[in-house]
Amino acid sequence: MSKWIKFRRRDSQVEEFGKLLDEVDFENQRVVVCSGELFDGAEPTDEILQVADLTLLTPCWPSKMIGLWKNVRAAAEEQGLEIPDEPLYFFKSSNSYLPHLGQIRRPNSYADRIIYEGELGVVIGKACRGVSPEEAGDYIFGYTCVNDITASTLIGKDPTFKQWNRAKSMDTFGAFGPSICTDVDVEQLQVQTFYRGKLRQDYPIDNLVFSPRQIVSMLSQDMTLFPGDLIACGTGGGVGPIKPGHTVEICITGLDSLNNTMAAE
Repeated sequence: MSKWIKFRRRDSQVEEFGKLLDEVDFENQRVVVCSGELFDGAEPTDEILQVADLTLLTPCWPSKMIGLWKNVRAAAEEQGLEIPDEPLYFFKSSNSYLPHLGQIRRPNSYADRIIYEGELGVVIGKACRGVSPEEAGDYIFGYTCVNDITASTLIGKDPTFKQWNRAKSMDTFGAFGPSICTDVDVEQLQVQTFYRGKLRQDYPIDNLVFSPRQIVSMLSQDMTLFPGDLIACGTGGGVGPIKPGHTVEICITGLDSLNNTMAAE
């Protein structure tokens, strides 16, 4: 298993990446600085830094972030929704990307309910088009934690047009990270979301309607997936509103946890 992060050193605008070295709390880990490209021939250098001394970035910068709807079976059944025959998805635009410890901000255009959604994120490692489920694993670089933040009441505000992309793509609404973890036994993963320190979501990845490999295969029939693209696999029950000053933590077995606080208004 390897874990990768992107970062800037304090007082620097240069973006760098590296591989984590330790199996301790994320903030206490060390990272070996790497050269080259994250998805194509990363090479370790002799330089080792402390994570606590760095400004963390999202661990990749997707050309697109795709989110699935109704992909956790128990949550769909609990809401009385039909299980889909193929992935139902929306997009989150790049302006929404938010790193670990970044602040969630309410947009001036929206004064209603903002909710958290803890999810597993799949990171693509090489260009992928028209692959089978059996081949799809070769195109998955690794996994990360996602908080698919949503302006929920906006989706159905206009009865003539569901505003999924607008509700999902506001600034800071696409939190993910802090690292990308490779070589994961994905079917054994459990997603837990803590809001103000209390457990709000708790569901296993084996309850997904479409597994990560199936998702990658089926989406690749529609479009080319590029290195760094991110797929959020859908959320379970227990989503709820985020209030100013309160913190949401997404924890997935074996992955580094994602922590974000909503800014005071």
